[in-house]
Parts: sequence; structure tokens; C-alpha cells
Amino acid sequence: MITKECPVPASFKDMIGNIIFLTIIFFLTFISRFIFAPLMPTISRELGLSFSQSGSIFLIGSVGVFIGSLGSGFVSSRLNHRRTLILSLFGVGLALLACAFTTSLWTIMATMIILGMAAGLQLPSNIAIITAIVGRKDWGKALSVQQMAPPLSLILGPLLSVIMLTLFSWRVPLSSIALMALIMGFVMIRFGKFGGFPGDQPNISIAKLILKEKAFWIMILLFSLGIGGQVGVYAMLPLYLVSEKGLSQDLANTLIGLSQISALFMTFLAGWVSDRIGEKRAIVLFLTISGLFTVLLGLLSGFWLKIVIFLQPALIVCYFPAGFAALSRIVQPNLRSLVSAWAPPAAFILGGGLFPAGLGYMGQVYSFGIGIALGGCIIIAGSLLTTFLRLIDQLEEGC
Repeated sequence: MITKECPVPASFKDMIGNIIFLTIIFFLTFISRFIFAPLMPTISRELGLSFSQSGSIFLIGSVGVFIGSLGSGFVSSRLNHRRTLILSLFGVGLALLACAFTTSLWTIMATMIILGMAAGLQLPSNIAIITAIVGRKDWGKALSVQQMAPPLSLILGPLLSVIMLTLFSWRVPLSSIALMALIMGFVMIRFGKFGGFPGDQPNISIAKLILKEKAFWIMILLFSLGIGGQVGVYAMLPLYLVSEKGLSQDLANTLIGLSQISALFMTFLAGWVSDRIGEKRAIVLFLTISGLFTVLLGLLSGFWLKIVIFLQPALIVCYFPAGFAALSRIVQPNLRSLVSAWAPPAAFILGGGLFPAGLGYMGQVYSFGIGIALGGCIIIAGSLLTTFLRLIDQLEEGC
């Protein structure tokens, strides 16, 4: 075990360079998994996959993320958070490169598990570093920058697919992102000087302490709602628009990519709102409004559907700065990396795995649209869970 020496928290302004660096790392590990969504119509045709099988790819990737995150405490406690990020980048790059050469559903699933495990190592260390190097009063702003990574990847993924699929096979976008992750790993080795403190290794007593906290389970459910509304919907949206709404694949991916641009900037507003009205109120506000637009996404057609395609991702992304800030307040700092390692990945199995798998099943036997609308209703109802959420007011600074 490495002796733990925590960094001294500084202001958001002083740490902005490191926060951007961490955001880029989060972006690469995120887009590596969700580049499959805009490519899925092409992959499905080439490999002969059903809607249900396509959805299962995201489920198996989420299971891999969960496994990787569960083991992240053992890794970061021995390597420290910085080296864990480097290991994650190389693991993601090599796994995605292998996935680019797969030829069947089963080989894709095998590499998706490995890809998910490598990506799962990243987020706990990323969150732990940010909440350690930035003072508590600036968490909302710092996490808002970090949470630009998912919408940025959801913007560039479809647009990259539109450009590359006109010239190359679906395997080329996967190979390109894999190489970027590998390059970033070398950049991290050379220039990444933050995160040189270890995580906390899980043990039975710590696990019991976390697992008995009602707030921990509530946060898993709340993150499931946010993840389901964001990446769960996104994962199956291209198939929904192409197969059920009759859009061309290029038009569907272009709309989806452009619709994420507003989400990129909404994270700043969300962080500002969260810092001023509090995490719990912000969570209720953003989940309720975004849930309503998720319902509309599943029910509308034509012009109004295209409008909602732009509004829904801009609203659901607002949950995450408040959600991660709240997650960092359900335990004291010495347990932050562990709850970050366990709660979001567990939620990913539900929101990023079972949700798109369920949508795929609904699309196959009944209707994608009804499945999306039902998901929106669940998001609205689930926001009431914040009533039972207890956050710690007296927090220590540091890691």
C-alpha cells in the first residue's frame, strides 16, 4: 500500500488545466464505447444482428465497466490514481483496436467486456482527483467541465461516423479512436503530473460502511435514471430513427450529433444552478424536465420529433454535475473514490445496459417509441427519490 499524501485543494481557476486534461481522458474512454451507437445500423446489417442483439452489446459493455470499477480500488491503491488513468487509456486503446477486427457478435461481446473493464478503471480515479485538487465550493464548476466529456463524445461520434462511413468501413472509426487513446496514454506519461496519490483499497469493513448507507443505493438509482435518459436513449436512437421513423442513417446520425452540441454547454449552466440551489433541488429539477422530453421523444413524429431530438439531450445532461457533486457528499473524502467506483458503474448496468437492451427488445416485439416514452415516465417518477437522500454538510477537504 502506498502512503497517502493528499494534494492541497486549490481554486477552480488554478486547476483548470488539470481539469481539462482529465476531461479529455474521460472523453476518450467514453467515446470508445458509445461510438458503437451511430455505427450500429451498419454493424447490424453486416453481421446480421437483430435489434435485441444490438442492444445486448451495450449491456455487456456496461457489465465490463462495472467489473473494472469494482477492481479500480485495488488498482489505484497500489499504482496511485495517475498510473491507473494511464493503464485505463492503454487498455481501452488495445481493446478497441482488437474490436475493430472482430467478425461476429460473440467476438464483439468478448472485446466489449475487456473494453468496459479498462474504461471502468478511469472514472473513480478521475472523480477522486478532481474533488481532491479543487476546493469544495468549486466542485460544481469543476465537475461541469469534466461532464462535458459525455456530450462531446456523443456529438463527435455520430458526425465522425457520417464522415467516415462514406469512405471507409465501420472498423476505421474504431481504429482511429483506439489510436487516440494510446497516444493520450503516452502524453499522460510525459505530461500528466497530477493524481500521484493512491486510492483506498476496498475491504469488508469499508464495504459494509458504504453498503449500509441508504444514500448510496439512492444515488445508484438516480444515476441509473440520468444514464438511461442520456446514453441509454442515445445508444438505440439511431436504430429507432432509421427503422421506425424512416430517416436515412446519415440524416439520423447528423441530427443526433448536432443535437448534442447544446448539451455540451448546458453542463456549465447545470453546475452554476447546482452550486446555487443545492444538489438535491437541481437533481429533481433536471430529471423531471428531461423525463418529460424523453416521453415526447418517444411519442412525437416529423418536425416536432426533430425539435425534441435537440432538446432532450440538452436537459438530461444537466443531471450529472449535480449528481456527481451529491455523490461526493454522501461519504467523507476517504471513501469518495470507492463510491465513485461502485455507484455510477452499477447504475450503468441499469441505465446504460438494461435500458438500451430493453429498448431493443421493445423495438423488436412492439415499438421503440413506446419503450422510450415509458423510460421517460420512470425518470420523472424516480426524481422523487431525492426526498429520501441525505447529504453530509460537514465535509473535510482533500482526498
